[in-house]
Amino acid sequence: MEAIGQPRVSVRPRRRRVLKHVPNVIRFILLSLLGIVFAFPFYWVVLTSLVPPDHIYDFPPSLLPRWNWVNYATAWQAANWTRYFLNTAVICLLTTLLTLITSVLAGYAFASMRFRGRGLIFALIFTSLIMPPVVMIIPDYVLAHDFGILNTYTVQIIPFAAGTFGIFLLLQFFRGMPSELWDAARMDGCTRIRYLRSVAVPLSGPVLTTVGLFVFLASYNSLLWPLVMTNGYGAQDPGVQPIEVGVYQFIGENGTAWHLLSAATVFTTLPVVIIFLILQRVFVRGIMRSGLQG
Repeated sequence: MEAIGQPRVSVRPRRRRVLKHVPNVIRFILLSLLGIVFAFPFYWVVLTSLVPPDHIYDFPPSLLPRWNWVNYATAWQAANWTRYFLNTAVICLLTTLLTLITSVLAGYAFASMRFRGRGLIFALIFTSLIMPPVVMIIPDYVLAHDFGILNTYTVQIIPFAAGTFGIFLLLQFFRGMPSELWDAARMDGCTRIRYLRSVAVPLSGPVLTTVGLFVFLASYNSLLWPLVMTNGYGAQDPGVQPIEVGVYQFIGENGTAWHLLSAATVFTTLPVVIIFLILQRVFVRGIMRSGLQG
């Protein structure tokens, strides 16, 4: 029996509060599982990089690390990684810089200017996405040979100095800018180039960071193109080859040294992971401001 004079407490508001947080809990669980699925391949590579050579093919495999750090020392001594990193830095930075310049110029031209043949040029640029790059690798090799740029930085930078993705992202951003900014600048005697340099480019900082990050990662992870265009070098004499070609050298005709390949993959992937973690907020902000959200 209820005590006389005691207020009756209803449990319905409490149940409602609990049910209100159920969707958030489910969302958190699903996102956590999704994060584990995406992180597990990298965790598996780390595990393999720490396995002794005589335990590579153990079954069932262990999900706990064995802490065999000798694999990292062996993999580092197997190639001239300092030169590989230097080559990669030169190629990635120059490719990213040139892509940003061409993307800004082309994106602003398509978004704000009217000129003859604009629609045709725009269509030709985006129809280039239809052709897979691997289909053109042999004709491109013949052209590079005829121009005499094989085994150079040039053949790894110039063909990627302009990208459809960067043009499209900057086009969307410039198209969304208020026209009043250009009207006010024109009344003050500002030219197109001055407006682009002083107004449009500073406002597009997050979008430029997003494009630059995409291009940098794509150039850093490139394997097929430099492998074909820079043949004739070895592990101790990388020449102009980037880092992915150095990692590929652990795959040989007599088999793959999985423990060394995984160790090399870890210490060559770690720099780009750190860069992405530092710039992830700017990356998301650039996507949102580019007009691609939703």
